[in-house]
Amino acid sequence: MWGRTEQQDFRSRVRGTLLGSAIGDALGAPVAALSLPELLETHGPAGLTEPTAPRTRVTAATQLGLFTLDGLIRAHVRRDTGAWHPPTDVHRAYLRWALTQSDWGPDERREDNGWLAQEEWLYARRSPARSSLTGFADGVLGTLAQPKNPTAVDPGAATRSAPFGLLVGWESSLVLQLAVECAVQSHGHPTAYLSAGAHAVIVHGLTRGESLDSAVQRALGLLGVRPGHQPVTDALQRALGAVTTGVPAPRTVEDLSPGQGRSAEEVLAVAVYCALVAENVAHGLRLAVNHGGDSAATGALCGSLLGAQHGETALPAAWLAGLEGRATVLELADDFALEMTQGPALHGPAAPSTAWLTRYPRG
Repeated sequence: MWGRTEQQDFRSRVRGTLLGSAIGDALGAPVAALSLPELLETHGPAGLTEPTAPRTRVTAATQLGLFTLDGLIRAHVRRDTGAWHPPTDVHRAYLRWALTQSDWGPDERREDNGWLAQEEWLYARRSPARSSLTGFADGVLGTLAQPKNPTAVDPGAATRSAPFGLLVGWESSLVLQLAVECAVQSHGHPTAYLSAGAHAVIVHGLTRGESLDSAVQRALGLLGVRPGHQPVTDALQRALGAVTTGVPAPRTVEDLSPGQGRSAEEVLAVAVYCALVAENVAHGLRLAVNHGGDSAATGALCGSLLGAQHGETALPAAWLAGLEGRATVLELADDFALEMTQGPALHGPAAPSTAWLTRYPRG
């Protein structure tokens, strides 16, 4: 049973997770292709400290995160029919996202669109990973037995995985499994899909009120029995070890990325480290984007961790004010919180109207 206080705390953490991910994504996007020397030359010795424009644009990471949440709501709604296979509903949501990358705008003839796919601002290509585009280029559902793009190691699956962690009524092992099953729909390499699963488990622990260190330890325990886990568990161990190495700085972040900071496990390690040492959300996000790796991805992951941990009120208000799609993010977050806490009253046999099913069709 959800009491009023529990509902309010949950909604704040859901909002914090989605908004935190979006502002981290938007903050890091303008510098995502720069090396650290180039970044410091452009923005000065302190690096990037504020959004580069009054209106900040998000990338495909935020777009796909929203469609992940849309798919999870629809999976919950479809339980009324006796059908229950969340990976299928999430996959259908990703196929709706794929249309936003090719169509000029919403097609009102599609009866299964619901309200999210009618949002015109989403119809823009914002640097999606090639593996995401090819993974959802057809209707074939990738599985662990037959994953899509088995060589893809980029963080495209991890950056959309935070919503799985918001399923607070689930066991963490099931959260990991669902995130992995949905990740292989576009990213079939173990490093990519296990990073996505680990991130979801960490968000899950934070949303349930655990400390970040405890949530990371839980993820390490669950990953340890998975084939191909070593690069991901090694990366998380590096993040934990770096906390005690001195004052947080861009060079410390760079050291967490033996490669170029663009593979899923390195992005995850940077995000976890920056969240662990953050004095506040703004400090953590600044640290997360000032390095030579994929700053949009590290910003998105770090933002979702800090948002899940502290809730929406801890996010920098000035950064939220200019965030692209903020109203859509809030509306979807509140719908998810409402579905998770009061779902049967919205679409069960005794529900008074079909308004909710118009927003989230069962089709």
